[in-house]
Amino acid sequence: MPDFLFDDGLTNTNPVPANVFSPPPPPPKSKRQEKRERKKVEWDEKNRLRAAQRAVEGLSPYVPDREIDFLKKKRQRETQRHQSPPIISQVGEEERAKTGHHEEQANVKKKRKTETSNDKFPLLDGGVPGPVIQIHQGQLKAQALRLKPLRAKLPIWEHQEAIRAALQEKNVLVMLGETGSGKSTQIGQFLVKERWMARRKVSITFGKGDGNGDEKDKEVMVGGCIAITQPRRVAATNLARRVAQEMGCHLGDEVGYSVRFDNKSSEKTQIKFLTDGMLLQEMLHDPLLKRYSAVVVDEAHERTVGTDLVMGFLRGLVYGKRKDLKVIVMSATLEVEKMALFFERERDAALAFIKAKEERKRGKKNVVEVNENGDGGADGGKLPNGIEKGGGGKKKGKKYEGTSMINGNPYDWKSNKEGSSPPFVNGERKGSVEGSGSNESSSEDFDTEDEQYDGTVAAFKVPGRQFPVEIYHAPEPVEDYVYAALKTVFQLHYGEPLPGDILVFLTGQEEIEALQKQIEDYAQSMDKNVPKILVLPLYSALPPGLQQRVFQPAHEGNTRKVILSTNIAETSVTVPGVRHVVDCGKVKTKQYRPRIGLESLLITPVSKSSALQRAGRAGREAPGKCYRLYTERDFMPLADTTVPEILRCDVASSILTLKARGQEDVLAFDYLDSPGREALGKGLEHLYTLGALNNLGRINELGHKMAKFPLVPALARVLIAAAEPEVDCLHEVIDIVAALSVENILLTLTSDEKREQIEEARKEFNRREGDHIMLLTLVREYESQPQRKAWAEKHFVSHRAMQNLLDIRKQLKQYTNHLTLSPSPPPTPAATVTPDLATRILKCFLKGFLHNTARLVPDGSYRTVVGNQAVAIHPSSVLCGKRVEAIVYHEFVYTTRAFARGVSAVEMGWVGEGLMGGS
Repeated sequence: MPDFLFDDGLTNTNPVPANVFSPPPPPPKSKRQEKRERKKVEWDEKNRLRAAQRAVEGLSPYVPDREIDFLKKKRQRETQRHQSPPIISQVGEEERAKTGHHEEQANVKKKRKTETSNDKFPLLDGGVPGPVIQIHQGQLKAQALRLKPLRAKLPIWEHQEAIRAALQEKNVLVMLGETGSGKSTQIGQFLVKERWMARRKVSITFGKGDGNGDEKDKEVMVGGCIAITQPRRVAATNLARRVAQEMGCHLGDEVGYSVRFDNKSSEKTQIKFLTDGMLLQEMLHDPLLKRYSAVVVDEAHERTVGTDLVMGFLRGLVYGKRKDLKVIVMSATLEVEKMALFFERERDAALAFIKAKEERKRGKKNVVEVNENGDGGADGGKLPNGIEKGGGGKKKGKKYEGTSMINGNPYDWKSNKEGSSPPFVNGERKGSVEGSGSNESSSEDFDTEDEQYDGTVAAFKVPGRQFPVEIYHAPEPVEDYVYAALKTVFQLHYGEPLPGDILVFLTGQEEIEALQKQIEDYAQSMDKNVPKILVLPLYSALPPGLQQRVFQPAHEGNTRKVILSTNIAETSVTVPGVRHVVDCGKVKTKQYRPRIGLESLLITPVSKSSALQRAGRAGREAPGKCYRLYTERDFMPLADTTVPEILRCDVASSILTLKARGQEDVLAFDYLDSPGREALGKGLEHLYTLGALNNLGRINELGHKMAKFPLVPALARVLIAAAEPEVDCLHEVIDIVAALSVENILLTLTSDEKREQIEEARKEFNRREGDHIMLLTLVREYESQPQRKAWAEKHFVSHRAMQNLLDIRKQLKQYTNHLTLSPSPPPTPAATVTPDLATRILKCFLKGFLHNTARLVPDGSYRTVVGNQAVAIHPSSVLCGKRVEAIVYHEFVYTTRAFARGVSAVEMGWVGEGLMGGS
């Protein structure tokens, strides 16, 4: 045993005998000093183990020179104070220096924890340990205490006991949680300590349940965790980070998340945020969701396919084999009553709407109604760029001198006029943005008469924290809403005081990146006395690190953030600091026409409920304003709510999801809104063509493999086809599938001069076979470059998108390895794509996209093989302007006309073989 363990200041460890000339021994140490030294020794031992782990992983810690000098001097002082100082682990000191924790902070009573990547789920997390990050547990708890007063101000906080009581009586709770109520972050924390949350044994009946006597009761362990589903991965990851901060724990411990291609959870996770698609994936190997005591379906009003399927499965579990399971459905719109009736055991039962508090606080409500009828403004005032004012409020604060020159037209920044606000009509919420001055519970929208109730669902309403919002409309239709948004942003920047960030709603990444560049270009010519502009994008494909910038304050003072977002910011995430919303009034949606079997991606008008949600984002923290780039006349005919996704998309993926989870009769599934027989029939036909179903319509082994991929069935079929020994091109197909999963790899510029530069720069990886082989060549060229970012800039390729592509590729390879789709060794990055290899690759894509083919007709245009619809090759394709015998395309989009995007040339004979041979 090392001698230093016995060096307590009293024991002489020197082999030379002491003599009379030796200095006297130091005085005895106190118990506190002894304890500190023992802790230090234990901590150093842990550092040695960490050092060994980092050596195995090839990691070398970095410490700045000034930090090393500080530590050396500190050790010298220790040596002067003690005869035999304890041995200090250099690696441990370096690790503490990296995280800012030095010697004094090492001696603490609380245990330090190590946060690493999750090794329990190597398939999703990559199985590669992350960097060792040491975080003081006491600091986490202190941060949680600082956040608690903010939590207590949320409207939902004072109703937590009523929510707990409702779930003690009922297994299903449907909650109307308005914008700003705090439902997403707090519901899990309210319930995590409930008695029914504990992991316990329950009796579950196994068997077919057809009355043949083969049912058996079996005791199994269930519970211990709450699943909270989100429709988008951005919301799941950000909510998990926030709740981990509020609970004072490491992300991945008590609080974690699971999204496609990324998992941060562990066996001790008690609150788990995940996308609805990932919960469906978990049901493949755990159809009873035995790990969970409760499942919370958040943002249910968005009605994605995944959300609808999750609710259908949960209803079957609650009244089936998991009668102990708690289900909480949370929505931000009044469609909550429909969802509550859906979960009732008897569909015609009366609902039990809970009053959260019997005694209400007296408080004045500040309410501003949207001027939908044209009578809201006192004077019909107009903003300088043609935006009509709909609500009142006098503008206060500093205005900035100067002009914004866009196309040579200066704005008159002083022509904004004062108006008045119309009264709020109680009960008529359409076209209104409500602001509550008190955190009172309200059930005024529901029937709450005291009647005898024997139903199975409780319903609950929590108000939001909404401040007044003024609404403005364009007096005339806007031809180019992206350009109109540009003008409005600068008008607001010059005319509105700070603080007050701007949130702009657009339809997709391409529009966001185009507007970002335009704003940044014009911002360079602003006067010095005008505040700076920081433009930040927000969309689902954006890497997590860049997404986080949206939620952080600007680093420089006197700066206004302009956030350019898709509809992801409608309800899923809250961007702090926003006072102004610019709404383009459009959204990108999928539309499926089952009669011709064609799914297209369209830009369509938003619904009224979506428009109100967007406007409400301006009033989350203070009174705000919303600028709609469309007229009142255009607003009036909008649909009240968004059509559920399951009613407007190809349901083949949904059918495969159902069948892989044991629901063979898809017509009998409990849908909140059924897709209809025609759509289901087309979906079954499509899956049969892909080879996922047998002649009886039952899922086969190939279908089960396809269902395990986090991809649409067509892409999953392509990957499996590429792994066949006679084809052997799985590595290449994985590269292409990863590229197709990332938006806007190739940058697009509008000027003719830049367009010529792009064409010249991209000649080296353009291929005559089409876009699929071009993407493969692009990936190989990018990988072979020592300076990838510089190469990407030179060739007008998005370096950020390419990094995202490589991450997705890594995860897809792990999925294929898990399914034992073992390919040959990967080719070198610089390997060329031969014509034979290109042929094999394109034949694999025909296995999955036979329905997405078109043939050349005598007039020089293309018509789809299935449906005989006219289609043109998208201008972004390398085949644009060329005539080939037939094409296979990745997706069908409609802008000014019908376009095929992601196009490659194929032979009509290959298409015929696929049609004749089925799968």
